[in-house]
Amino acid sequence: MSRKIPYQLILIIGFIFHFSDGIYAQGCSDAGVCTIDSFKPHDHGDAQEYQNTFKAGLNFGAADYDINVFGTYLDYRRKVNENLSVDAKLTTLSQSGNDISAFGLSDIYVNGNYKVGKRASLTLGFKIPLMDANRKENGLALPMDYQSSLGTFDLVLGFGYAIKKLQLLAAIQQPLTQNNNEFLSDLYPSSSPLSEFQSTNQFKRSGDILIRASYPLNLGQKFVFTPSLLPIYHLANDKFTDIDGIEKEIDGSQGLTLNWNTYFDYYINDKHALQLSLGAPFIVRDTRPDGLTRSFVANIQYRINF
Repeated sequence: MSRKIPYQLILIIGFIFHFSDGIYAQGCSDAGVCTIDSFKPHDHGDAQEYQNTFKAGLNFGAADYDINVFGTYLDYRRKVNENLSVDAKLTTLSQSGNDISAFGLSDIYVNGNYKVGKRASLTLGFKIPLMDANRKENGLALPMDYQSSLGTFDLVLGFGYAIKKLQLLAAIQQPLTQNNNEFLSDLYPSSSPLSEFQSTNQFKRSGDILIRASYPLNLGQKFVFTPSLLPIYHLANDKFTDIDGIEKEIDGSQGLTLNWNTYFDYYINDKHALQLSLGAPFIVRDTRPDGLTRSFVANIQYRINF
């Protein structure tokens, strides 16, 4: 492999982080569907001869209101036969900013994946919340920006198709239940930064549809660079109930977010690999009351096949 490749990767990464400082909107910080393993770009490291794959990851994002977000995950996939596999993912989330720090378990994702011929695949799964999204401080509910989970039980459906190296994906994530959040910005004094957050009392979140197009490029035997475009469409305006008990729509929460994602894979050998992924938005919605707003997202992952 050429000695210039690591230097080129460093330049690309530096370019991305330089310009991400000027972007303050929603990145690929969706409700979870874009980070499910079967919905991410596939690579030659997912070796067919291995029955098991384990992945561990750490991610960082810059959110609204000067909030920093750190997340971790553990992911396990089991190959049942040539066509069927199942995977499970456990996530955590930590948020800090405005003199508030919060940490907790987030969700468990459980999915079944079925290959339809050599080019197509189907995924059916669920997102199971590990908290009710109603963390409180000093007796008052915190906004969704400080909740480690959306608190919704979601149905996840996906269809993938490959045209030579081009990988296409269409998926939907639909909440089947809603959370127990009680945050009302009116209950905080005007001197508090939380008075500027969107109220989410009795929050009702709509579903999302996404399409991903990705194209892996081999950079020698050990490096793969995969650019990806990820449009996410939020199907309807979210809703909340105000301090007078009146349910209201949150204007601007419906609509399109268009993100780029970039993956850098380094294959130590057939069993072990490292991945760096970065994401940021091109087009954004006016508001995202669920607290998933990011200016950019960076993730580092270790993978082992066995």
